[in-house]
Amino acid sequence: GGREKAMPDYIGALDQGTTSTRFLIFDRDSRLVASAQREHRQFYPQPGWVEHDPEEIWRRALEVAAAALEQAGLRAGDLAGVGITNQRETIVVWERRTGRPIAPAIVWQDTRVAPEVTRLAREYGADFFLDRTGLPPATYFSALKLCWLLDNTPGAREAAVQGELAAGTIDSFLAWRLTGGPAGGLHLTDITNAGRTQLMNLAAGAWDQDLLDLFRIPRAVLAEIRSSSEIYGEIRVPPLAGAPLAGMLGDQQAALAGQTCFHPGQAKNTYGTGCFLLLNTGEQPARSRHGLLST
Repeated sequence: GGREKAMPDYIGALDQGTTSTRFLIFDRDSRLVASAQREHRQFYPQPGWVEHDPEEIWRRALEVAAAALEQAGLRAGDLAGVGITNQRETIVVWERRTGRPIAPAIVWQDTRVAPEVTRLAREYGADFFLDRTGLPPATYFSALKLCWLLDNTPGAREAAVQGELAAGTIDSFLAWRLTGGPAGGLHLTDITNAGRTQLMNLAAGAWDQDLLDLFRIPRAVLAEIRSSSEIYGEIRVPPLAGAPLAGMLGDQQAALAGQTCFHPGQAKNTYGTGCFLLLNTGEQPARSRHGLLST
């Protein structure tokens, strides 16, 4: 028969990691039918500093998507949806009008904000941050990196206050570019990535005004927080143009879901740039007495 299939038979996964970017295509039986991977450069301008070039990451994302589709003999129209998973706390700031990043991305491993972490821990105490975000003061999370970029890039803070800049973790940058960039791109993040910025109130699942004030982050630069699995919009950039953008999940939470740890008490350990243990704690945040993170 010549009837059209109700839905395409494949899904695409864009995995933007710390050292490389992959695109994977799965069929209806969750079988991997194609994958492509490319590394990007690591920049170490000073001891303790780690940076990425967001433009290079963007190019790699499009290259691996094209390579995987070609390998499978498929087009964007064959994909029922594309999901993004990403290195988490790495932060990018870009101009809304041009899409141009204002500076290199500061990577989660970067420790340049260590003096500020010490000051915050002394002035506010760890519990202030743990109670709101489930995270202690640390160099790891995005808030202080974002503050550093706004303070140390000429004109950035003024532009941010005026709504001319957008900021986000890598998922936000890729989603904005994929859905049109300066021409109507969607500025989104999901709850798992937002939860790693140290700007999200864990109980409310929303940006916390007290923390925005404390870290001096203008609300205007931040993305809208959405669920991890929904159709956000249509991708408008080749080779994925026409496919729905339908998922965003920070890499470690994505691995938890990928390992099907859907019930409280189930845990996974994955080994990549680092080794990460995550446990499903159910509906309520769990407060650790031994330095584990509630996110």
